[in-house]
Amino acid sequence: MTGPFLHLHPDDNVLVARASAPVGTEVKLASSTATLTQTIPLAHKIAYRDIVAGERILKYGMPIGIATEAIAAGAHVHIHNIRSAYTPTHALQDANGQSPETSK
Repeated sequence: MTGPFLHLHPDDNVLVARASAPVGTEVKLASSTATLTQTIPLAHKIAYRDIVAGERILKYGMPIGIATEAIAAGAHVHIHNIRSAYTPTHALQDANGQSPETSK
């Protein structure tokens, strides 16, 4: 734990707010301490270290998105600087086990 933030998995490059963190809060990061320049709402993320554009964002050790720009350590990580990396891994089926394509 680092102040009002949690580092959920050793591979994560983000910290998750366990409470709203106001401007001026100091947070211990991977290799430095950052002072927040904006309020970070509950459950939002900040960069645990510098993240380069195109790098996968890891939470719980799993990819949750891709950085759309460079994100400095301690900066807010949210929809303004990441995009979804979600890829469906299964086909939807109805209650009878039929996919939409075969039930027509």
